[in-house]
Amino acid sequence: MRAREGQRERTAVGGVRAAAELGLGRAEFARAVQLGIVRAGLRGPGGVRFARAELDRIRSGEGFPHALRDRVETLGAAGAAELLGVGPARFTRLARCGHVTPVGYRINRYRAVVWLYLAAELKEFAGRRPDLLRGGAPAEDRERLAAGEDQRPRRWRGRHVGLLLRRTADPWERAAILASVLPDGEVDGAVPDPAERNRLAGLAPPPPHGHPQAEAAAAVALRLLRAEQPEEVLWYRTSLDFALTGARAQSKETGESGPT
Repeated sequence: MRAREGQRERTAVGGVRAAAELGLGRAEFARAVQLGIVRAGLRGPGGVRFARAELDRIRSGEGFPHALRDRVETLGAAGAAELLGVGPARFTRLARCGHVTPVGYRINRYRAVVWLYLAAELKEFAGRRPDLLRGGAPAEDRERLAAGEDQRPRRWRGRHVGLLLRRTADPWERAAILASVLPDGEVDGAVPDPAERNRLAGLAPPPPHGHPQAEAAAAVALRLLRAEQPEEVLWYRTSLDFALTGARAQSKETGESGPT
C-alpha cells in the first residue's frame, strides 16, 4: 500500500504542491493552468492532479523560473498604463475599444470590475502598435466611445471560452462550455430536451479563478460570464447547435443511451 502511494506521489501531485515546485503563487499557478502553460491531469477525489513529467517539462524550459513568471504576470489598468507609458484615461480607451484583451478580472470592495491584463501581451502590443500610444484617437475608436461601447467583457468571454475549449475534445463538454455562456432562456430554446440540459449543466465549467464568493460581488461577476449583445448571443447559440449535433452523433456511434 505504501509503495503504491509513493509511486503516485512520484507521478502526480496536487495543485498546491505543483505551484510550489514551479515557484508560483496561487493566482500565478491558476493563470498558468488557464492559459494552458501547465497542462492539468485528471480530476480525482482530491481535485485536479498534475503529472510529474509535466512539471519536469516546465522546469526544464529556458529561463525557468523567471520566464515562467513573466508569462503569467498580470496587471490592473493602472499598472498596465504605467507599463505602456500612457495615462490611465488613454489605456481605458484602448481597452474599451478592444485593442487589448483582459485575461481575467476581480471584483473590488465597491463591486466594480477590475480587469486584469497579461504584461507580456501589453509589451507585444506596444511594439506592434506604437501609433496608438501617442496622438489622438482613431476615428473608429471615437465612434465606438460615442456609442458607449465597451469591448472588454465580450473580448474576455471570447478568450475564456476559447481557452476552455482547447482543454477538451469531449463533444458534450465542449457543448457545455458554449451553453454556459448563453442566457438561461437561450439554453432552453437551444436544448429543448430536459435530460440534455441536465447533462450540460453537470458538465458546465466552474467559474474562473478570481470569481468572488460573496453573493453581492458574485452577482456582478456572473454578468461577465453571459453573452450580452444579440450578435454575440447568436454566435454562441449557433456554435452550441453545431456542438450538440456532433455530441449526439457520437453518442449514437458509441451506443450511449443518451442523457439520464
